[in-house]
Amino acid sequence: MQASSTVDRPAAPPENSSRSWRKAFNDIAEGTKQRQLWAHLGWQDIKQRYRRSVIGPLWITISMGMTVTALGILYAKLFEKDITTHLPYVAVGFIVWGFISGCLTDGTEVFIQNEGLMKHLPAPLSVHILRLIWRQTLLFGHNMVIYFIVLAIMRMPISFTVVMAIPAIMLLIANGAWVATLFGVISTRFRDIPPVIGSLMQLIFFMTPIVWDADILEERGGSLSLAKINPLYHYIEIIRDPLLGSDIVLTNWLVVGGITVAGWMLALLVLRNYRARVTYWI
Repeated sequence: MQASSTVDRPAAPPENSSRSWRKAFNDIAEGTKQRQLWAHLGWQDIKQRYRRSVIGPLWITISMGMTVTALGILYAKLFEKDITTHLPYVAVGFIVWGFISGCLTDGTEVFIQNEGLMKHLPAPLSVHILRLIWRQTLLFGHNMVIYFIVLAIMRMPISFTVVMAIPAIMLLIANGAWVATLFGVISTRFRDIPPVIGSLMQLIFFMTPIVWDADILEERGGSLSLAKINPLYHYIEIIRDPLLGSDIVLTNWLVVGGITVAGWMLALLVLRNYRARVTYWI
């Protein structure tokens, strides 16, 4: 029986012939052209999760809203913060964190979970990446409703700086794509990566200023540097600052921009070297 399963397994592609920058960029270009496919699959992922539910995907917003309200009120009391400013702070932090966490955790299993589809429907790898990013973007859009509801309840005005949230969100989406590509390919070869990332995300959540304000570090005799060495702090701040009318900090944009360039270079290198072996590994 052991010999039979070995014979049935498809042969691994030759390494040298499959490693090509042209094939890697063609994969991304062809995947982008198939937008009807990945957009439909991404939307179906959300509909499948809430099939036969009365209010459907609105549960996404309700669940997030309940979490934001409970933790916002609790941490405002714990840190003696003004609820009218702290609740919007927590709301935006949670919404951005939901997108980041979704891209990282789902990205590690983006090819593993689509094993059947990939073996029966030949398509560029980037189709599955774009499907994941589209699904997370739809969830992000759903959750943004909470931001407007909180602003209305707290009677918090919208500043003209809110327009800077648009390029910040685009930058966040671009980062989600390279993260899913990089960790998706690596996780097909090393199956310990998904549980490791899942465990680390819980730790990073508490280390990142989402429900607590970074300024409290200095107020309690600590240093703000403890928060700034966390890259996710800068990702959240480039969106939270404009949405809450705070000053735009150039350092946050430079850090995110630098990580974006470095991340895409690494993801493209992995895609070039191992794109053809992903189907064999899964």
